[in-house]
Amino acid sequence: MSGSSDPVAIPEAPGEDTGNWSVSELMTVSLARELRDGEVTVMGTASAIPQAACRLAQLTHAPSLWYVAGGTCSVNPYLAPLVPSACDFELLRAETAVPLNDIVLLEGRGDVFDTFFAGGIQVDAYGNCNLVAVGSWDRPSLRGPGSVGLPFLGRVGRVLIYTASHNPKTFVEKVDFVSGPGYLGGPRSWRAARLPGGGPALVVTPLCTMDFDPVTLRARLRSVHPGVDAGQVRAGTGFELGGPRTVPVTPAPTRAELAILRRLDPRGVLR
Repeated sequence: MSGSSDPVAIPEAPGEDTGNWSVSELMTVSLARELRDGEVTVMGTASAIPQAACRLAQLTHAPSLWYVAGGTCSVNPYLAPLVPSACDFELLRAETAVPLNDIVLLEGRGDVFDTFFAGGIQVDAYGNCNLVAVGSWDRPSLRGPGSVGLPFLGRVGRVLIYTASHNPKTFVEKVDFVSGPGYLGGPRSWRAARLPGGGPALVVTPLCTMDFDPVTLRARLRSVHPGVDAGQVRAGTGFELGGPRTVPVTPAPTRAELAILRRLDPRGVLR
C-alpha cells in the first residue's frame, strides 16, 4: 500500500504566515528532501522531526516512501496531528502496526530498511552515535536511554543523523561509547569491519547540515542555516570540521512545504 493514501482528514491551518519558519521546521524540510521515493525508513521514539519529514516527503516528492515509527511501530502514520513521541498511541492512526521485536529483527537483517534516522547524546567526527552514557562505565556523568536499535546502523543503506542541540558536548572527537556505528575509527576500521550498510550520509542540527568526506570519512560542513555563520558552527563543534571555503546556506522551506507542515502540526510541536 502506498504511503500517499490518507483517510484521516488533515485539519487546515488558516491564517498561517508560512514565511516565518522555525529551526525545527527547517530541519524537518532538510531531512525530507533527502528521502527518496520507494525507500523504507525507520526511526526511534523521540522523533517528531523525522516523523514530519517522512510525512512531508510522502505528500510531496516521495508518495511511495514507507516509514516505521519506533515505539508504537506503526507503519505510515497519517500524523493527524503530529505528536512529539513515536510512542504516542495517536500514531496508531496508520496503515498498520508491527510488533517491536519484529522491527528489531528486520533491522538486523540488513535488506529491509534503506534509511535509519538516528541521534545521540554524543555524535563524533565519524558519525558514531552514543545513546548509552557519558563518562566512565562504572560512574557515568550522564546515562542515556540505551542503544535500542542503533547497533544495526551498519546494516542499513543510509543513516540520517539529527540532533536537538549543537555544542562541543554533543559533537565530540570520539564518543565515549559506540551504541550506533558510523564510520567507526575511519577508513581502515570501516573497511575491516565489512559492514554491509552505506554508513552515515547526513547530519542535521539546529545550526547546519553536515555530510562526510568520501576519502577521510570525517564529517564536513555542507551548509549553514540562515543567520548562522561557519565560525559559529565550528566553535560549537568539538572536532575539526572541514568543508568548502565558501559554505552554502541551507535552503529555506518553501511556502508549499510549510503549508503542509502547518496542517500536519496544528499543535505546534515543531514551533
